[in-house]
Amino acid sequence: MPIYEFTAADPSQGCAHCATRFEIFARLSDPELTHCPQCGAPVKRLISVASVIGGQAHLMKESHFSKRGFTQYKKAGGGVYEKTAGDGPQYISGDD
Repeated sequence: MPIYEFTAADPSQGCAHCATRFEIFARLSDPELTHCPQCGAPVKRLISVASVIGGQAHLMKESHFSKRGFTQYKKAGGGVYEKTAGDGPQYISGDD
């Protein structure tokens, strides 16, 4: 369910609740809020930053690469890469 932010359309007419900013949890199908739920003053919806939770950090773990047959390397320095996961040589470099 999205979180919507609102503020009083005219801060001088709003109450302490809506004079600055308040949040409402609402379904997309709910009617748009046009008045403060506490004082009835007209409100406007604010554009706010979206909060997105990816939940895919596990895809970057070494065990995830190994299970799927990939080899992961990290830069060790000087053009040398060291294996962190999977099958394959322990080190690779451009000098081979």
